Amino acid sequence: MIANKEPLAISEYNYLSEKRRVFMLIDSKSFYASVESVKRGLNPLKSILVVMSEQANTNGGLVLAASPTAKKQLGITNVMRQRDLPQDQRLVITHPRMNLYIQENLKINQIYREYTTEDRVLPYSIDESILDLTETWEFFGPTPEQVARQIQERVRKETGIYLTIGIGDSPVLAKIALDIEAKHDKQLMGVWHYDDVPNKLWPITKLNDIWSIGNRTAVKLDKMGIHSVYDIAHQDPYFFRAKLGIIGEQLYALSWGVDRTELTDVIVPKSKSYSNSQVLPRDYHKRDEIEVVIREMADQVASRIRSHKKQTSLVSLFIGYSFAEAEKQGSHGFRKQLRIQPTNDTRNLMQIMITLFEKYWQGEIIRNIGIDYGGLIDDVGVQLDLFNQPEKEINSNKIDKVVDELRKRFGTTAIMRAMSKAEGGTAINRATLVGGHNGGNSYDG
Repeated sequence: MIANKEPLAISEYNYLSEKRRVFMLIDSKSFYASVESVKRGLNPLKSILVVMSEQANTNGGLVLAASPTAKKQLGITNVMRQRDLPQDQRLVITHPRMNLYIQENLKINQIYREYTTEDRVLPYSIDESILDLTETWEFFGPTPEQVARQIQERVRKETGIYLTIGIGDSPVLAKIALDIEAKHDKQLMGVWHYDDVPNKLWPITKLNDIWSIGNRTAVKLDKMGIHSVYDIAHQDPYFFRAKLGIIGEQLYALSWGVDRTELTDVIVPKSKSYSNSQVLPRDYHKRDEIEVVIREMADQVASRIRSHKKQTSLVSLFIGYSFAEAEKQGSHGFRKQLRIQPTNDTRNLMQIMITLFEKYWQGEIIRNIGIDYGGLIDDVGVQLDLFNQPEKEINSNKIDKVVDELRKRFGTTAIMRAMSKAEGGTAINRATLVGGHNGGNSYDG
């Protein structure tokens, strides 16, 4: 709570200009772990289970999800290494089955669509969705809370999954109600209205608990003498924006629970890029192995921009060090950008990315690689280079298009470059993954 500060009257902000809508932010509790628990006939809230990423020749992968009881009784957290898990015979360790999780997510979102219109259900992630029930909730119950309870019971009955629901007059209030109240409520529900802002939102002093406020922003606010949401709400909004830019304006609106987002709005990004990143299956330290992966990824992203009829004029390479190397170097890695002549030619982009890598890599052990193609322009034809034979460039472009067509028709593994069979190659294995993890549906006990 905020010491020696009395909340000001809610009339300080004129909520008459704000619509009082009915938004629900719904979270499938410990989703991956819950799905695996249900498939084993276990209660998701009482099981002691973790879903662990599969990593060969390493420390056993990371915890992707842990059941609530595993977190509470054993202190397990997401991204904990397998080597750090407590030795407990009750603990069930399973590997991810992404296709199964996607199927369950689709099933759950289909239930949501029965309570509002198609365009007012927005899957926020694989385990969260935003619903706007402003125009429809009255068809299903006397209060939004009872409609939310009905949705919880239906999903629980049909899928075995428990839902946590935040209800708010605006999307941001629903999200904060979910994170701050519902996840700790016995009924797994939290309700926040504009009238609750002074008593529920303003007293929060751990600012990075609030959605959209990261650790860096919280530190910056602390240095400005801002230690609570109350403090944000009582800043001069013009001064606040001058100090923090658009983020200051957004935080000020958040502190009053104001969010005029419409789920039906179509957002067109000002700048777009295509990227690919991966955590390597083990530590890589040999140049030739690292370069195989870079070439594979350069090929994959080149294929994506061609499919959207684009060329890139700005490439970016991220190299992330292994844990031990990061400790040794005092750095997590490096990211480098390069302006180039617009192209979507695979061979050209492979060579550019390799040149960028060789210029900055000093022999460090790496575990992460990321490639990004930005500065996109429309693909209007092959950009010929005066210093290269035009026939070679044209033929290269034709080969790329044939490869793209074969992969589109028969799958990404229908035609692979020979380099992917070399030591260190990951493309063949990754082609079978979903979201970077095993997609299989088989029961693995």
